[in-house]
Amino acid sequence: MKELLIIVPAFNEEGAVGGVVRGIHEAMPGTPVLVIDDCSLDGTIPVARDAGARVLPLPHHLGLGGCVQAGYKLAFELGYQYVIRVDGDGQHDPRDIPRIFEALRASGCQMVIGSRFYDGDANHTSLMRSLGIRFFRLVLRPILGRDVRDPTSGFVGVNRAALEVFSRSFPLEYPEIEALVVLQRKAFRFAEVPCRMRARTTGRSSITPLKSIYYIVHVLLGVFANILRLRPRR
Repeated sequence: MKELLIIVPAFNEEGAVGGVVRGIHEAMPGTPVLVIDDCSLDGTIPVARDAGARVLPLPHHLGLGGCVQAGYKLAFELGYQYVIRVDGDGQHDPRDIPRIFEALRASGCQMVIGSRFYDGDANHTSLMRSLGIRFFRLVLRPILGRDVRDPTSGFVGVNRAALEVFSRSFPLEYPEIEALVVLQRKAFRFAEVPCRMRARTTGRSSITPLKSIYYIVHVLLGVFANILRLRPRR
């Protein structure tokens, strides 16, 4: 069994992905890094390779969830015990990867979330996003039976049990919140550890104000669909 693979989903992140990969290598020397390229139209692939990453180029644009699932599926088939996802936009600090990895191994939880809100409010988070996160905290509290401080974090580690589940089924759009409900259906556990969030220095977020509304509606529908699956059959 191989131990740890770090995956980096990326779409048009030419300006950031090289620094992300180099930062991961500095934080976790010798750990393989796989960039999953979601049909980028820029130089994401050569930049990632030049920085020392392996690259999985997808044949079609699948969106974030499909991109992450492709990485999970490959990691599971290759026999990895743990996978940590780091976004390709440079906002996650690779120096926090060892903390997530240690929590995965020590806690026995199927998922560990790098939380920018674990110790209070986070920097580099817009007002709209902060309000959305607070809203989803309230929605998830009765479903999960506990608080989750940063339900939209993409800085996430999973173990092999979660890998097996997510390699078969994973939310395709805005997957982080629905993934927590999927874990609840499987009676899996999660933990949160504090992490740092950095300001995006290149590119721009794909979530516009209009998409924020779509995001909330889409995720709520996905959450409620999973709740229906939680109910015992008569």
